[in-house]
Amino acid sequence: MEARRAATPMIYRLGDLTIDTGRQQVSRGTESVTLSKLSYDLLMALVQAAPNVVSLDELMRLVWVGPVVSPETVTQRVKLLRDALEDDPRVPRYIGGLRGRGYRIVGAVEEIRDHANLVGLPKEPISLLNTIPDRRALQSDAESDSVLPAPAIGPVRVAICVLPFTNMSGDPEQEYFSDGITEDIITELSRWRLLAVRSRSASFRYRGIAVDVKQVARELNVRYILEGSVRRMGARIRINAQLTDPESGSHIWAEKFDNELAELFKAQDEVVRTIVSTLVGRVQVSDVERARRKPPASLAAYECVLKGNALPWDDPDGAAEAIRLLEKAIEIDPGYGLAHALLAGLYWRKWQNDPGNSNAALEEALASAKRAVEVDKNESTCFSMLGQTYLLRRSFDLALQYARRAVEMNPNNQWNVASMGSVLIYVGQPEEALVWYNRAKEIDPYFDPPWYWHELGKAYMFLHRYEEALAVFTYLPSRPYSIVAHMAGCYARLADVDRARVSANDCVVMKPDFSIAHFMTKQPFKNPADAASLAESLRMAGLPD
Repeated sequence: MEARRAATPMIYRLGDLTIDTGRQQVSRGTESVTLSKLSYDLLMALVQAAPNVVSLDELMRLVWVGPVVSPETVTQRVKLLRDALEDDPRVPRYIGGLRGRGYRIVGAVEEIRDHANLVGLPKEPISLLNTIPDRRALQSDAESDSVLPAPAIGPVRVAICVLPFTNMSGDPEQEYFSDGITEDIITELSRWRLLAVRSRSASFRYRGIAVDVKQVARELNVRYILEGSVRRMGARIRINAQLTDPESGSHIWAEKFDNELAELFKAQDEVVRTIVSTLVGRVQVSDVERARRKPPASLAAYECVLKGNALPWDDPDGAAEAIRLLEKAIEIDPGYGLAHALLAGLYWRKWQNDPGNSNAALEEALASAKRAVEVDKNESTCFSMLGQTYLLRRSFDLALQYARRAVEMNPNNQWNVASMGSVLIYVGQPEEALVWYNRAKEIDPYFDPPWYWHELGKAYMFLHRYEEALAVFTYLPSRPYSIVAHMAGCYARLADVDRARVSANDCVVMKPDFSIAHFMTKQPFKNPADAASLAESLRMAGLPD
């Protein structure tokens, strides 16, 4: 079955959704719905075929470019599209599924050729859809048929190969599942600009044969190799994965996952998400250690970024050294988007700790974050940092827009998922923020940066769950003055006067010029009532006005 193809730009109506093919924009009322190019193409394949069912094979042919994907990959992508459209598969408004057959649009699709008849459609698109790179650009390494040397221009990326996961079940019918796991890991790893992922065709050359990881590393020119196996045990599936450094032959990370066979595809989604995120974290830790062993004179742009990002930004000396390293990285490679993005974060932290009223550092942060997105539209962290910067400038709609775009570009990036929670705190949605913080931990159980605990504690505090907030704040032995101030406010709300006074005194010792009035100018609350509540908590603790 061939989906209908519009020869000219069209407007489609699907329930409360409007799809403008000329702008490649999806909107609900006057609000844009953020979709990646792949999600948009998937939606259009279904819309243009409505009301017919589109088989999994047909969707793979219409939507995917490059390597062959598994039916399970299609299922996972439909789930992401449903999430973006807020469509419940149990009671679908837009996309219905027929198990084993495919998917179809459940509502009536209305075609509108006359743009003038549209009511409520934004005249100017507010989404960043056109900044999303083509899927082929996002996955250029994963979809290439040959191993290419690293480009001469642009940041150095860590080369990695995912060898085909071995089917240990003794059941050839399970081969598709182990292949699906491998393919999905390659696809998801390709979202990370940190990594240069070897293609499926390159890695599947080694399928079914005993391999020497050092030889594979030489032949494919990679720094790390991921191996794994899948075993069926009665009503359960066990998946093992391990990341190897071929230079030393040692395992950097290894994990096993046990799931019920009845939830096979759900298990596949969870395993892929966890492997990808925790693996990326372990790669970064390993490379930081590698960089630290090198003398400063040998540091390239990538290693400057690694070391700068690993330093304690809450410490003035650590922050100053991180700025120096990131500026050096940009000097080496002006087009290194991640370096610009991290530098933006350091600039706005500098603004937050500035005792004066100047916004110069915040303006520097904005310029650096904008530059990051400009030079690297494929790096999700660039969008996340721009969202954080807009939050501090109290541009709340832009903050949410860029934060959401970062997560959509790479839903397995635990840092950006947690940063989304930070934005939600200040726009008045702390309950929703908790969901995002928990999701970050589910994505990567190793995720443990100090700022995560600081922000999580704030979410509890702004929900008036003061005991839980204090439990989170005290998780880390070392805390900046701003968190000590929040702790003082929590103790005051719990009528623990003695501890409130002690924390307030500690805060003033750490920052002698502390005042509630100045502190609140750095707290970007959208709702005045939320700001007033925090200020009152600090006042109750005895902190100076």
